[in-house]
Amino acid sequence: MSTLTLPPVPPHPKDDAIQLYKAFKGFGCDDSAVINVLAHRDATQRAYIQQEFRTMYSEDLLKRLTKELSGKLETAVLLWMHDPAGRDAIILKQSLTVTKILEAATEVICSRTPSQLQHLRQIYHSRFGVFLEHDIERHTSGDHKKILLAYVTTPRHEGPEVNREIAENDAKALYKAGEKKLGTDEKTFVQILSERSAAHLAAVSFAYQHKHGHSLEKVLRKAMKGLGTNDETLIRVIVTRTEIDLQYIKAEYLKKYKKTLHDAVHSETSGHYRAFLLSLIGPNH
Repeated sequence: MSTLTLPPVPPHPKDDAIQLYKAFKGFGCDDSAVINVLAHRDATQRAYIQQEFRTMYSEDLLKRLTKELSGKLETAVLLWMHDPAGRDAIILKQSLTVTKILEAATEVICSRTPSQLQHLRQIYHSRFGVFLEHDIERHTSGDHKKILLAYVTTPRHEGPEVNREIAENDAKALYKAGEKKLGTDEKTFVQILSERSAAHLAAVSFAYQHKHGHSLEKVLRKAMKGLGTNDETLIRVIVTRTEIDLQYIKAEYLKKYKKTLHDAVHSETSGHYRAFLLSLIGPNH
C-alpha cells in the first residue's frame, strides 16, 4: 500500500511546471517549493510535468534539478523522478558496475515480481545496450551470482495459491541444507528461493517456524552477510517503495523496532533532505 499523499484535485502538469520554474528562479533554489510539488505527485503526473517543462522552457527538468539541488536531496529527488522500471534499471547499473555495492542490486532483484523483472530486463537492455544477465555474470561471483541469475531468469508463479505439502517439504529441505549441517548447502537455498512464489515462501517460512521454533531468517543470515544501513539505502528503499508498499514496511518497522519509521528517519536526517523523505513516508503512525 502506497504512502504517497496526493492533492484532492491535482493541478494541471503545466501549472506544476510553472511552479517549479519559479522555484528555480532568483538567487538559489526554493527547495521547499520543489518538494511541495514533486513529493505529492505520482509517477504518471511526474512524467507529464517533465513533458510540460520541456515544452514550455525547452529544457530537461532532470538536468535543471541536477543544477539546482545538491547533496542527498538531489540524489533522492532525481531517483524519485524516474518511472519505477527505469529507476530500478539505474539502481542496478550503478550497483553492479559503478559502486560495486551489491546490496542494492540484490534488494531490487529479490523484491520484484516475475513480471516486473521481465519488464525491467527489457528496459535495462534498451537503456544500456547490454543484457542484465551479462552484467550480473560479469560483476558478481559465487553463490551471490547464482541466486541473482536464478531470480532474473527463472519463471515463477505470482498468484496467491499455495500447496501446503510442498511448502512443508521445502521447509524440511531448507532445514537440512542450513541448520542441520555444518556450513550451508547453497544450491538448495538458491533453488527454493528463486523458483517459488512470494506466497509460497511465506508458507514455507510459517512451516519452518512452526516445526523448529524460530524463523527461517536466522538460517538465511547464516547464508548471507549482514548489511548496514546508510543514506543510499534509506533513499533507495523509501523512493522505490513509496508508491508500492511503504505502508506495510512502516507497520513492520514499528513492530520490529518499537519506533515509527517517521521518527527514525527524522532523527537520522536533516534539512530539506529530511523534509522530502518525510513527505514520501507520510503521517507519523
